[in-house]
Amino acid sequence: MTEQARRPIAAFDHHSPQHAEDPVGTYRRLRAENPVAWTEAHGGYWVLGDYASVFEASRDDDLFSSARHESGGEGLAIVIPKAPTAFHIPIELDPPTFRGYRKIVNKVTAPAAVKKLDPVIERFVTGFIDEIIESGEADLAFVAGVPAAVTVDWLGLDAADYKRYVDAMHTLVSAAPGSEEYNHARDVAVPWVEKTVRAHIAARRQNPTDDATSEFIRAEIDGRPMSDDEIYSILELLISGGVGTTASLVTQSLVWLYENPDQRQRLIDDPSLLDVAVEEFLRVFSPTQALARTVTRDAEFQGVHLRGGDRALLSWASANRDPDQFDDPDTVDITRWPNRHMAFGLGVHRCAGSHLGRAMARAMISQVLERMPDYEVDLDGLVTYPDQGTNAGYHSIPCRFTPGERRGEPLFGARR
Repeated sequence: MTEQARRPIAAFDHHSPQHAEDPVGTYRRLRAENPVAWTEAHGGYWVLGDYASVFEASRDDDLFSSARHESGGEGLAIVIPKAPTAFHIPIELDPPTFRGYRKIVNKVTAPAAVKKLDPVIERFVTGFIDEIIESGEADLAFVAGVPAAVTVDWLGLDAADYKRYVDAMHTLVSAAPGSEEYNHARDVAVPWVEKTVRAHIAARRQNPTDDATSEFIRAEIDGRPMSDDEIYSILELLISGGVGTTASLVTQSLVWLYENPDQRQRLIDDPSLLDVAVEEFLRVFSPTQALARTVTRDAEFQGVHLRGGDRALLSWASANRDPDQFDDPDTVDITRWPNRHMAFGLGVHRCAGSHLGRAMARAMISQVLERMPDYEVDLDGLVTYPDQGTNAGYHSIPCRFTPGERRGEPLFGARR
């Protein structure tokens, strides 16, 4: 076999405008032509697009490393190209170092811990809908604020600042690199987050409470307390994931439900279907499109030759539409079960926030369908994320609906 055959080349860039226009079609073509292919974009990397390849790679931490490999955590990261954010614990660590940190994170993200957050989630969903329910028209993308507010509140930060966290962390994965919006996030918003969160850690060391940050301060790794740097690394990861992924999932789901009114009515008539429907929305609207790994050594993999140091992009979104794994994969079937999607990743690095993400998505979709059941989306006014390489979704979803009544007090004091 020739070297070219063992290293098939694809014209692919997950951050390109062409990909943003039709990521589903881009990945479909990639799977059909070369399920594992090399692209020269961003310094060169492998793209793993079929279910079998992504499944195998995500479970092989010896060959596909998640760790940053240079001192100080400044090396190769889990996104391509590396975002201007902190080294993230535990997602950018490999076993065995990974395990102790993940055990700490699991304690505050386990199903029982998330169940205790149900009243908090409900309060924020209700409050955000209250802000628009009387008007009869709104930007349905307002729901993106809910997971951001819930996440920062859960960590003990001021939920009233939720927009500032969105402007920082979500913008880095949804704005076009080099754009004014992206540069502002990098140069202004992200430094504000670091300053604010580090001050919060220092305050909680002096006066711990029952929030998640205090849990990390009380936790020990290898018999010692974690440093401020370690805790900040974990908190920035949780904020980054919390402000973007669930918003990505829910905005796409709500637009699809408008475009498929019979299915929307089906969920309105039978809310018990929502749990299974959310799993299907996770499959087809994978909120995290893809994450990267670093190849640790020369190896044969799925018929291609990998070299040590190569980068590899594992596309959960593409794997979740692989016809070899899912019947009629581009059809959204809200009763599909079982549903072995990989929207939360797989292996030891499977998303620790999956239970919280599901809980927020269910609450958000449920209340929109209950309180705004006849919402009509202006499809011509939709604004998608300019960059859909890491997250997919909508910045703006203009809609109209029959006005309703508020249910509670304003979330952040005086009505905005």
